[in-house]
Amino acid sequence: MVGNSPCASCKLLRRRCARDCIFAPYFPSDDPHKFAIVHKVFGASNVSKMLQELPIQHRPDAVSSLVYEANARVRDPVYGCVGAISYLQNQVSHLQTQLAVVQAEILCIQMQHEPDLPTHHIDPADEKTLLLHSNLNNLPQYLNFASSSNVIQDPLKRESLWT
Repeated sequence: MVGNSPCASCKLLRRRCARDCIFAPYFPSDDPHKFAIVHKVFGASNVSKMLQELPIQHRPDAVSSLVYEANARVRDPVYGCVGAISYLQNQVSHLQTQLAVVQAEILCIQMQHEPDLPTHHIDPADEKTLLLHSNLNNLPQYLNFASSSNVIQDPLKRESLWT
């Protein structure tokens, strides 16, 4: 308990805040929403048990994780933060694909501005090299689908957890 004000937990649960209250260091009275959401998702008893089982130095991180997961569970009761992580992983994958396409476009533009490769460096027996060399000029037509003006919007765009 800090001063005479009970912690957010004791205030919400309407009990006297003891000097050794497990919640007081992590749920101050000036931020009652933080405990309210954790209590709603996990319950005060479960949170108390979790905190008591942890070494003191790990408790602040555990409380931070509990608050994050509780907020995620309120927004997405089925998947919680796993849904947010999955959404972000898909977004990273999509951006990596876009990056690869742009890098290929840059390579094509660079190849168009450089003089053609001399034919004496190309081994006629190497079919892959000949195929690559003959199709470099056609590559941009295959990449036009990914121009920056044709960005696909996700119709199921989720609300951000950080706003």
